[in-house]
Amino acid sequence: MNKCRWALSSPLEEDYHDREWGVPVHDDRLLFEFLVLEGAQAGLSWSTILKKRDHFRAAFDNFDPVSVAGYDEAKISELLANPGIIRNRLKVNAAVTNARAFLNVKEETGSFDAFLWDFVDGRPVQNAWRTHAELPANTPLSDRLSKELKRRGFKFVGSTICYAFMQAVGMVNDHTVDCFRYGEIARISD
Repeated sequence: MNKCRWALSSPLEEDYHDREWGVPVHDDRLLFEFLVLEGAQAGLSWSTILKKRDHFRAAFDNFDPVSVAGYDEAKISELLANPGIIRNRLKVNAAVTNARAFLNVKEETGSFDAFLWDFVDGRPVQNAWRTHAELPANTPLSDRLSKELKRRGFKFVGSTICYAFMQAVGMVNDHTVDCFRYGEIARISD
């Protein structure tokens, strides 16, 4: 989601923007949640995902990666029949695959957080966009993250999805400089 409050279309989007988008996340479970949701969002509006977020949480065991990694075909079929989530087989299968890859990364590095934030040397990139039109869909950094995640077996982690993920979890501050959240996020990140 690349919009600051003045460009948002619903109270749900405004609340997400005002409270979550761009805030640095270091909790592995929440990082996994955002990874699954960003993958599910591919080709859809973020508003659609926000409306279904609580359904996703219930359907995917609150995004517990251990639980999701253990899903079998019966559970996948149950998910594909759930009208509360995005019922795309590739996206649902990707969530299960990604949970397994997520756990492998966590075992290897100690936490997904440590692995992920190493891409930005542990500190959010502070961009200074003046207009929404300046925001990129991807960057060389998101290209690198995408390539590494794919190498590790993750799915639905193209560069554009990775950049949206990086924005959501605060690895980059992409609020425009005139947005009230820009300075707040910059201060949180110090």
